[in-house]
Amino acid sequence: MRAVSGYIKAISLIALVVFLFGFAEKRQKSRKVSEVAVRFTDDENLYVTEEAVNKLLIQNKVAALNMDKETLDLNRVETLLNNHDMIENAEVFLTLDGKLQAEISQRKPIGRVVGNSSFYLDKNGELMPLSPYYSARVPLMFGFDGGNVAEAYGLLDYIKNDKFLTQHITGINRLSTGKFELEMRKLDFLVYFGKAENIELKFNNFKAFYKKALKDDKLNTYRKVNLQFGNQVVCTKK
Repeated sequence: MRAVSGYIKAISLIALVVFLFGFAEKRQKSRKVSEVAVRFTDDENLYVTEEAVNKLLIQNKVAALNMDKETLDLNRVETLLNNHDMIENAEVFLTLDGKLQAEISQRKPIGRVVGNSSFYLDKNGELMPLSPYYSARVPLMFGFDGGNVAEAYGLLDYIKNDKFLTQHITGINRLSTGKFELEMRKLDFLVYFGKAENIELKFNNFKAFYKKALKDDKLNTYRKVNLQFGNQVVCTKK
């Protein structure tokens, strides 16, 4: 009799647990999205804003405040965000209290093409449209289009990783020969770079020249600085 009683109690306990679990699960599914929160993973200026992201989700009817959690498709939300022109990666998840959290990393431009059509070249060497919210402070690119802009990727990628070059180089000109000239900030001379090859060697030569010319107070005496000849820097005076 005692064994039967214990068996009944065990069955009752299991039934209660199953009921409570089912009730909690049903209640959890019936809850609505309490908040849509967007967080950008870096502190840089925004090429797409939180307001724009929320508007995108609402217009495409994939996520909104008070939406039933059961109808929310997180994969669809992530796909929509990752297809945005200004977003490099988006991760979306739902918290226990019903908050839809989107963590977004933006694409990062390293050069801006100026001409009949204007656009950025991003850090991965891909074309990126201009943003209506913010203009990146990157070197301007002249003589480029969508077909040849990748030729300058090696140059721009090297420049963005070098503090000295980032501070001093403001523009890249592509000549009809396919070679490059660099424009300098607050300096009245062009830097003839030649082809986008031996990039590290050429820039190291330029830094050594710049340091020496600055020390000798001769930076303003040059019209052109030529880096294309291997280990030497050839300067043309005004």
